[in-house]
Amino acid sequence: MIEQIDLAGSFTLPGTARTLNRMGYGAMQLAGRDGNKLVWGPPRDIDQAIALLQEAVASGVNHIDTADFYGPHVTNQIIRKALSPYPGDLVIVTKVSARRGEDGSWIPAFSREELTAAVHDNLRNLGLDVLDVVNLRCMFSIHEPAEGSIEEQITVLAELQQKGLVRHIGLSNATPAQIAEARRIAPIVCVQNHYNLAHRADDALIADLARDGVAYVPFFPLGGFTPLQSATLSDVAARLHATPMQVALAWLLQRSPNILVIPGTSSIEHLRENLQASRLQIPTEVIADLDAIAGGGGQ
Repeated sequence: MIEQIDLAGSFTLPGTARTLNRMGYGAMQLAGRDGNKLVWGPPRDIDQAIALLQEAVASGVNHIDTADFYGPHVTNQIIRKALSPYPGDLVIVTKVSARRGEDGSWIPAFSREELTAAVHDNLRNLGLDVLDVVNLRCMFSIHEPAEGSIEEQITVLAELQQKGLVRHIGLSNATPAQIAEARRIAPIVCVQNHYNLAHRADDALIADLARDGVAYVPFFPLGGFTPLQSATLSDVAARLHATPMQVALAWLLQRSPNILVIPGTSSIEHLRENLQASRLQIPTEVIADLDAIAGGGGQ
Protein backbone atom coordinates (compact mmCIF):
# COMPACT_ATOMS: atom_id res chain seq x y z
CA MET A 1 0.00 0.00 0.00
CA ILE A 2 1.53 3.32 -1.07
CA GLU A 3 1.32 6.07 1.53
CA GLN A 4 -0.57 9.20 0.58
CA ILE A 5 1.78 12.15 0.96
CA ASP A 6 0.80 15.60 2.28
CA LEU A 7 1.36 17.50 -0.96
CA ALA A 8 1.61 21.00 0.52
CA GLY A 9 -1.97 22.02 0.05
CA SER A 10 -3.73 22.73 -3.22
CA PHE A 11 -4.31 25.50 -5.75
CA THR A 12 -7.31 26.00 -8.01
CA LEU A 13 -6.46 27.28 -11.47
CA PRO A 14 -8.18 30.66 -12.02
CA GLY A 15 -11.59 30.52 -13.64
CA THR A 16 -11.65 26.72 -13.54
CA ALA A 17 -12.79 23.86 -11.35
CA ARG A 18 -9.39 22.16 -11.59
CA THR A 19 -7.64 21.94 -8.22
CA LEU A 20 -4.04 20.79 -8.23
CA ASN A 21 -1.95 19.53 -5.34
CA ARG A 22 0.99 21.93 -5.20
CA MET A 23 3.57 19.14 -5.49
CA GLY A 24 3.39 17.73 -9.01
CA TYR A 25 5.68 15.84 -11.35
CA GLY A 26 7.61 16.90 -14.45
CA ALA A 27 7.91 14.17 -17.07
CA MET A 28 10.90 15.46 -19.07
CA GLN A 29 13.33 12.97 -17.51
CA LEU A 30 11.16 10.00 -18.50
CA ALA A 31 12.67 10.25 -21.99
CA GLY A 32 16.07 8.78 -22.71
CA ARG A 33 19.38 10.11 -23.98
CA ASP A 34 21.33 9.35 -27.13
CA GLY A 35 24.88 10.63 -26.76
CA ASN A 36 24.65 14.41 -26.65
CA LYS A 37 20.95 14.35 -27.54
CA LEU A 38 19.10 14.97 -24.26
CA VAL A 39 15.44 14.10 -23.68
CA TRP A 40 15.67 11.85 -26.73
CA GLY A 41 14.34 8.38 -27.41
CA PRO A 42 12.99 5.86 -24.90
CA PRO A 43 14.36 5.41 -21.38
CA ARG A 44 16.56 2.44 -20.56
CA ASP A 45 13.77 0.91 -18.48
CA ILE A 46 10.25 1.69 -19.67
CA ASP A 47 8.71 -0.54 -17.00
CA GLN A 48 10.41 1.53 -14.29
CA ALA A 49 9.12 4.73 -15.88
CA ILE A 50 5.60 3.31 -15.84
CA ALA A 51 5.97 2.23 -12.20
CA LEU A 52 7.25 5.70 -11.26
CA LEU A 53 4.21 7.43 -12.78
CA GLN A 54 1.83 5.02 -11.14
CA GLU A 55 3.46 5.54 -7.74
CA ALA A 56 3.38 9.33 -8.16
CA VAL A 57 -0.36 9.30 -8.80
CA ALA A 58 -1.01 6.74 -6.04
CA SER A 59 0.88 9.06 -3.66
CA GLY A 60 -1.45 11.96 -4.43
CA VAL A 61 0.20 13.72 -7.39
CA ASN A 62 -2.54 15.06 -9.67
CA HIS A 63 -0.49 17.47 -11.81
CA ILE A 64 1.83 16.08 -14.48
CA ASP A 65 3.80 18.34 -16.78
CA THR A 66 4.83 17.03 -20.18
CA ALA A 67 5.31 17.90 -23.86
CA ASP A 68 5.06 15.90 -27.04
CA PHE A 69 8.50 17.16 -28.08
CA TYR A 70 10.03 15.23 -25.16
CA GLY A 71 11.44 12.17 -26.86
CA PRO A 72 9.82 13.27 -29.16
CA HIS A 73 6.46 11.63 -28.39
CA VAL A 74 8.06 9.26 -25.87
CA THR A 75 6.95 10.75 -22.56
CA ASN A 76 3.33 11.18 -23.65
CA GLN A 77 3.18 7.60 -24.85
CA ILE A 78 4.59 6.37 -21.52
CA ILE A 79 2.11 8.52 -19.59
CA ARG A 80 -0.75 7.01 -21.59
CA LYS A 81 0.49 3.47 -21.06
CA ALA A 82 0.98 4.02 -17.33
CA LEU A 83 -2.12 5.99 -16.40
CA SER A 84 -4.89 5.64 -19.02
CA PRO A 85 -7.78 5.53 -18.31
CA TYR A 86 -6.84 8.62 -16.31
CA PRO A 87 -8.06 9.43 -12.79
CA GLY A 88 -10.78 12.06 -12.82
CA ASP A 89 -8.76 14.58 -10.80
CA LEU A 90 -5.53 14.25 -12.83
CA VAL A 91 -4.49 17.38 -14.72
CA ILE A 92 -1.98 16.88 -17.53
CA VAL A 93 -0.29 20.09 -18.64
CA THR A 94 1.54 20.03 -21.95
CA LYS A 95 3.52 22.49 -24.09
CA VAL A 96 3.56 23.43 -27.76
CA SER A 97 5.60 25.63 -30.14
CA ALA A 98 8.81 23.58 -30.38
CA ARG A 99 9.98 20.62 -32.40
CA ARG A 100 13.14 18.54 -32.37
CA GLY A 101 15.85 18.41 -34.98
CA GLU A 102 17.54 15.13 -35.85
CA ASP A 103 20.59 16.39 -33.96
CA GLY A 104 18.47 16.77 -30.82
CA SER A 105 18.14 20.54 -31.16
CA TRP A 106 15.07 22.48 -30.01
CA ILE A 107 13.54 24.36 -32.94
CA PRO A 108 10.76 27.00 -32.79
CA ALA A 109 7.47 25.74 -34.23
CA PHE A 110 5.33 28.87 -34.04
CA SER A 111 3.20 28.75 -37.18
CA ARG A 112 -0.55 28.14 -37.14
CA GLU A 113 -0.03 24.80 -38.86
CA GLU A 114 2.68 23.68 -36.43
CA LEU A 115 0.70 24.68 -33.33
CA THR A 116 -2.42 22.92 -34.58
CA ALA A 117 -0.45 19.79 -35.45
CA ALA A 118 1.21 19.85 -32.00
CA VAL A 119 -2.15 19.93 -30.23
CA HIS A 120 -3.34 16.96 -32.28
CA ASP A 121 -0.05 15.10 -31.61
CA ASN A 122 -0.54 15.60 -27.87
CA LEU A 123 -4.15 14.43 -28.06
CA ARG A 124 -3.20 11.31 -29.99
CA ASN A 125 -0.17 10.29 -27.94
CA LEU A 126 -1.85 10.96 -24.60
CA GLY A 127 -5.07 9.28 -25.76
CA LEU A 128 -7.27 12.26 -24.92
CA ASP A 129 -10.17 14.04 -26.59
CA VAL A 130 -9.31 17.38 -24.97
CA LEU A 131 -6.11 18.71 -23.36
CA ASP A 132 -6.47 20.08 -19.81
CA VAL A 133 -3.87 22.85 -20.13
CA VAL A 134 -1.67 23.79 -23.08
CA ASN A 135 1.27 26.10 -22.42
CA LEU A 136 2.61 28.14 -25.30
CA ARG A 137 6.39 28.07 -24.91
CA CYS A 138 7.83 31.37 -26.13
CA MET A 139 10.76 30.42 -28.37
CA PHE A 140 12.28 33.81 -29.27
CA SER A 141 15.21 32.60 -27.17
CA ILE A 142 15.38 28.90 -26.44
CA HIS A 143 16.97 29.18 -23.01
CA GLU A 144 15.44 32.32 -21.49
CA PRO A 145 12.51 34.71 -21.94
CA ALA A 146 12.95 37.21 -24.77
CA GLU A 147 10.58 39.82 -26.10
CA GLY A 148 8.44 39.25 -29.18
CA SER A 149 4.73 39.33 -29.95
CA ILE A 150 2.76 36.12 -29.29
CA GLU A 151 -0.60 37.51 -30.42
CA GLU A 152 -0.85 35.20 -33.42
CA GLN A 153 0.09 32.09 -31.45
CA ILE A 154 -2.28 32.75 -28.55
CA THR A 155 -5.05 33.47 -31.05
CA VAL A 156 -4.51 30.02 -32.59
CA LEU A 157 -4.69 28.35 -29.16
CA ALA A 158 -7.81 30.35 -28.30
CA GLU A 159 -9.44 29.09 -31.52
CA LEU A 160 -8.52 25.50 -30.64
CA GLN A 161 -9.98 26.15 -27.18
CA GLN A 162 -13.23 27.31 -28.76
CA LYS A 163 -13.29 24.11 -30.82
CA GLY A 164 -13.14 22.07 -27.62
CA LEU A 165 -9.64 20.64 -28.09
CA VAL A 166 -8.03 22.70 -25.29
CA ARG A 167 -9.61 23.53 -21.94
CA HIS A 168 -7.15 26.10 -20.61
CA ILE A 169 -4.14 28.07 -21.85
CA GLY A 170 -0.85 28.84 -20.12
CA LEU A 171 2.54 30.29 -21.01
CA SER A 172 6.12 29.10 -20.66
CA ASN A 173 9.42 30.99 -20.93
CA ALA A 174 7.44 34.24 -21.05
CA THR A 175 8.15 37.87 -20.19
CA PRO A 176 5.71 40.09 -18.27
CA ALA A 177 4.88 41.94 -21.52
CA GLN A 178 4.03 38.66 -23.27
CA ILE A 179 1.87 37.58 -20.34
CA ALA A 180 -0.05 40.87 -20.51
CA GLU A 181 -0.44 40.53 -24.29
CA ALA A 182 -1.74 36.97 -23.97
CA ARG A 183 -4.22 37.88 -21.23
CA ARG A 184 -5.80 40.47 -23.53
CA ILE A 185 -6.64 37.63 -25.93
CA ALA A 186 -7.54 34.70 -23.65
CA PRO A 187 -7.56 33.78 -19.94
CA ILE A 188 -4.13 32.53 -18.82
CA VAL A 189 -4.24 30.04 -15.95
CA CYS A 190 -0.52 29.45 -15.37
CA VAL A 191 2.97 30.68 -16.21
CA GLN A 192 5.90 28.29 -16.31
CA ASN A 193 9.36 29.91 -16.16
CA HIS A 194 12.87 29.06 -14.97
CA TYR A 195 13.02 29.81 -11.25
CA ASN A 196 14.68 28.31 -8.18
CA LEU A 197 16.71 29.27 -5.10
CA ALA A 198 19.60 30.53 -7.21
CA HIS A 199 17.66 31.88 -10.21
CA ARG A 200 15.32 34.59 -8.92
CA ALA A 201 14.63 36.81 -11.94
CA ASP A 202 10.85 36.35 -11.60
CA ASP A 203 10.44 37.48 -7.97
CA ALA A 204 8.29 40.48 -8.92
CA LEU A 205 6.35 38.51 -11.54
CA ILE A 206 5.40 35.83 -9.00
CA ALA A 207 3.91 38.49 -6.72
CA ASP A 208 1.97 40.06 -9.60
CA LEU A 209 0.53 36.70 -10.66
CA ALA A 210 -0.33 35.81 -7.06
CA ARG A 211 -2.44 38.96 -6.78
CA ASP A 212 -4.41 37.82 -9.83
CA GLY A 213 -4.69 34.21 -8.66
CA VAL A 214 -2.59 32.85 -11.55
CA ALA A 215 -0.39 29.82 -10.92
CA TYR A 216 3.38 30.10 -11.27
CA VAL A 217 5.16 26.84 -12.08
CA PRO A 218 8.97 26.98 -11.87
CA PHE A 219 10.79 24.68 -14.23
CA PHE A 220 14.26 23.46 -13.27
CA PRO A 221 13.22 23.89 -9.59
CA LEU A 222 16.28 21.85 -8.62
CA GLY A 223 18.63 23.39 -11.18
CA GLY A 224 17.86 21.15 -14.14
CA PHE A 225 20.67 19.14 -15.69
CA THR A 226 23.13 20.94 -13.36
CA PRO A 227 21.71 20.46 -9.84
CA LEU A 228 21.84 23.34 -7.40
CA GLN A 229 25.11 23.51 -5.49
CA SER A 230 25.49 25.73 -2.42
CA ALA A 231 27.27 25.42 0.89
CA THR A 232 24.42 27.30 2.54
CA LEU A 233 21.84 24.92 1.08
CA SER A 234 23.83 21.91 2.26
CA ASP A 235 24.25 23.40 5.75
CA VAL A 236 20.52 24.14 6.06
CA ALA A 237 19.67 20.64 4.87
CA ALA A 238 21.92 19.10 7.50
CA ARG A 239 20.29 21.22 10.22
CA LEU A 240 16.80 20.19 9.08
CA HIS A 241 17.73 16.51 8.62
CA ALA A 242 16.72 16.72 4.96
CA THR A 243 18.45 16.56 1.60
CA PRO A 244 19.49 19.79 -0.17
CA MET A 245 16.95 19.11 -2.93
CA GLN A 246 14.16 18.66 -0.39
CA VAL A 247 15.04 22.03 1.13
CA ALA A 248 15.07 23.66 -2.32
CA LEU A 249 11.58 22.32 -3.04
CA ALA A 250 10.24 23.24 0.39
CA TRP A 251 11.59 26.77 -0.05
CA LEU A 252 9.62 27.11 -3.28
CA LEU A 253 6.42 25.87 -1.65
CA GLN A 254 6.85 28.41 1.17
CA ARG A 255 7.87 31.19 -1.23
CA SER A 256 4.31 31.93 -2.46
CA PRO A 257 0.97 30.10 -2.32
CA ASN A 258 0.52 30.31 -6.11
CA ILE A 259 3.73 28.32 -6.77
CA LEU A 260 3.23 24.75 -7.98
CA VAL A 261 6.35 22.61 -8.19
CA ILE A 262 6.99 19.90 -10.78
CA PRO A 263 10.34 18.27 -9.96
CA GLY A 264 11.33 15.64 -12.49
CA THR A 265 13.20 12.42 -11.96
CA SER A 266 13.55 8.99 -13.51
CA SER A 267 14.27 7.41 -10.11
CA ILE A 268 11.51 6.10 -7.85
CA GLU A 269 13.78 6.72 -4.84
CA HIS A 270 14.22 10.37 -5.82
CA LEU A 271 10.49 10.68 -6.48
CA ARG A 272 9.80 9.59 -2.90
CA GLU A 273 12.38 12.06 -1.56
CA ASN A 274 10.84 14.88 -3.60
CA LEU A 275 7.32 14.12 -2.38
CA GLN A 276 8.50 14.12 1.24
CA ALA A 277 9.64 17.73 0.74
CA SER A 278 5.99 18.77 0.90
CA ARG A 279 6.09 17.96 4.63
CA LEU A 280 9.22 19.99 5.37
CA GLN A 281 8.73 23.32 7.14
CA ILE A 282 11.65 25.74 6.94
CA PRO A 283 11.87 28.03 10.00
CA THR A 284 11.46 31.73 9.26
CA GLU A 285 14.95 32.55 10.52
CA VAL A 286 16.44 30.10 8.02
CA ILE A 287 14.60 31.56 5.02
CA ALA A 288 16.89 34.62 5.01
CA ASP A 289 19.95 32.39 4.76
CA LEU A 290 18.44 30.59 1.77
CA ASP A 291 17.36 33.86 0.15
CA ALA A 292 20.99 35.00 0.20
CA ILE A 293 21.97 32.19 -2.17
CA ALA A 294 20.67 34.13 -5.17
CA GLY A 295 22.96 37.02 -4.32
CA GLY A 296 25.98 34.77 -4.08
CA GLY A 297 26.02 34.82 -0.29
CA GLY A 298 25.51 31.06 -0.04
CA GLN A 299 27.96 29.92 -2.70
